[in-house]
Amino acid sequence: MLDMDFFREMEARIPTGEVRTRFAPSPTGYMHVGNLRTALYTWLIARHYGGKFILRIEDTDQNRFVEGATELIYKTLAECRLTHDEGPDVGGPVGPYVQTARRDLYGKYAALLIERGAAYRCFCQKDEQAEQEVAEGVAIHKYDGRCSRLRPEEVQAKLDAGEPYVIRQKIPREGVTTFHCETYGDITVDNDTLDDQILIKSDGLPTYNFANVVDDHLMGITHVVRGSEYLSSTPKYNLLYEAFGWEVPKYIHCPPVMRDQHNKMSKRHGDPSYEDLIARGYLTEAVVNYVALLGWSPRGEIAEREIFSLEELVEAFDIGGISKSPAIFDLEKLNYFNSAYIRALPPERFAVLAEPYIRQGVKNPAYDAAAIAAILQQRCEKLTDIPEKLDFFDTLPDYDPELFVHKKSKSDKDSAREMLQQVIPALEALPAWTGEAIHDCLIGLAEGLGVKNAKLMWPVRIAAAGKAVTPGGAVEICAILGREECLRRLRAGLAKLG
Repeated sequence: MLDMDFFREMEARIPTGEVRTRFAPSPTGYMHVGNLRTALYTWLIARHYGGKFILRIEDTDQNRFVEGATELIYKTLAECRLTHDEGPDVGGPVGPYVQTARRDLYGKYAALLIERGAAYRCFCQKDEQAEQEVAEGVAIHKYDGRCSRLRPEEVQAKLDAGEPYVIRQKIPREGVTTFHCETYGDITVDNDTLDDQILIKSDGLPTYNFANVVDDHLMGITHVVRGSEYLSSTPKYNLLYEAFGWEVPKYIHCPPVMRDQHNKMSKRHGDPSYEDLIARGYLTEAVVNYVALLGWSPRGEIAEREIFSLEELVEAFDIGGISKSPAIFDLEKLNYFNSAYIRALPPERFAVLAEPYIRQGVKNPAYDAAAIAAILQQRCEKLTDIPEKLDFFDTLPDYDPELFVHKKSKSDKDSAREMLQQVIPALEALPAWTGEAIHDCLIGLAEGLGVKNAKLMWPVRIAAAGKAVTPGGAVEICAILGREECLRRLRAGLAKLG
């Protein structure tokens, strides 16, 4: 007989009376976008309802374990400000929060299922291998349940002989199982379509499908957020809860995140992880905001709104806004979000974020990085765009004089020559080389010559930068270049015009 005191003590530890959600990643490498979305939705539900957000590391699949992946999980959550109330690093009332540190629990709960007739020992090693092949997409296989029909004395004989075994769930062969998903509603399946899944592997470690049910119950999880690919496994989870006599949590299945109409996002196909997106120059805040809208929409008065701070998402997020339809990850849309976030940054913070990228494009330390940042902020989609926008600062490109021709500015080579002939002595005479002084000088000169500002500014900017498209205007570029370099370039431009 089993020691039921152990199970009663475990039940007594379970927190009650609050919303409790969990993010339970496997330490298998990068944080892909779907994983980040699961973490975000799980965190938002906990925070929206004033509950607890738990981090649990599901590391029972040691074959896929990647060194440093757990640290990457902590780093990503911290950068995204998805703080956890309980977890391996902060502790809590229902630890440990790493599955391999809980391995002794699962065997006891599997034994309880065996005693209740809801699980059995299976000695069919070949079928265990076949199930592994199914998981890897190699074969279609369903175990026929033969070991569930062994007599107790046959089971004991095999145990006495030291035969290895797995523990399988015993699925009822008749009837149906119905579960409720907050996203997809009530779903009913015939029990005879379900397989007797493995709960405990031959090495004594639990499968994901068993460990997450046991851990979710023992940690008092009230809302389980996961991808819609787990819908097919959920009836078996329900049967486990029923066999234990446990309350079933609220299931929230999220639609897949797709690369296009037909293909899921995949690292193998070059789709970006969270770390990739940050390396490509996207801001964490923009990524989090965009990911929140991949499968969820605000409702009511804010239905048309797109830009949300994390605090605003906490207030707005409701489970009913989660979509049934797949979400397509669109980098162009993310660019829109990112540029909006960049423009809204305090200039001082943007200068700090931009400086490493500015210095990739501008090696000359004489040029002020903060001044360059100021001309970039309203003209930048991603931080990684910055270096290529600034290549003219260190070295003036060998540009074609045709650049001086610009119809909208009413500039041609003759007028450009005339403007530069007037501008160079005017700038040479400036007592102070400041943006304000340069601006007033050039605007005043255009007024005195009776020309529109653009007709004068265009040739100045072309001569100063050697490019038709620059992050800043003539005044800003001249100010950053400094008096000597600016005038040298304007004179070179005048020489090009003959």
